Amino acid sequence: MEKFITLNTRAIPLNIENVDTDQIIPARFLKSTSREGFGENLFRDWRYEKDGAEQSDFILNNKHYSGSVLIAGDNFGCGSSREHAAWALSDYGFKAIVSSFFADIFKGNALNNGLLPVQVSPDFLKTIMKLISEKPATLVRVNLDSQTISIENSKLKESFEIDTYKKTCMINGYDDIEFLLSKKDKIEHFENQRELLHVNG
Repeated sequence: MEKFITLNTRAIPLNIENVDTDQIIPARFLKSTSREGFGENLFRDWRYEKDGAEQSDFILNNKHYSGSVLIAGDNFGCGSSREHAAWALSDYGFKAIVSSFFADIFKGNALNNGLLPVQVSPDFLKTIMKLISEKPATLVRVNLDSQTISIENSKLKESFEIDTYKKTCMINGYDDIEFLLSKKDKIEHFENQRELLHVNG
């Protein structure tokens, strides 16, 4: 995974609540086991008409908005437990998702795939959603080290929580196996000490 420490980018406001994983990536696109290629079908039924034409009123098709942060409504990622939802968001180019609540399974899948779920208060979400909707060039700064999200040239700032282990993995770009490998020397030292105690015991 890529290392994630700070992110300073424009954002895309998706002002819809209860976005479930079937809306994020419809079930008919889950045939592949590779993580690549899912981004083209992210929010497929919202982005495109049945004939493949773009839905002009959907936010991802609005050229005024861009960036690697998605500002989403409350209860993002609910529904089925498919990991493909996190794959699709990451493959599209998102590095962080901001919401006032995430479904637990989606949150875990996101963290396992290097996608940072930033949970903020409902008031903070409402404020930044309105600001970014009205001013698409607004820059959002996500600092994983300090666990804060802020808006450039404003006093808007809020802290967010993250599991300590997952934070370490994301900052270093580790998946679970790479994290264990990073501790190889300490594990070997521990095992050697145990063997010595056993021999001398």
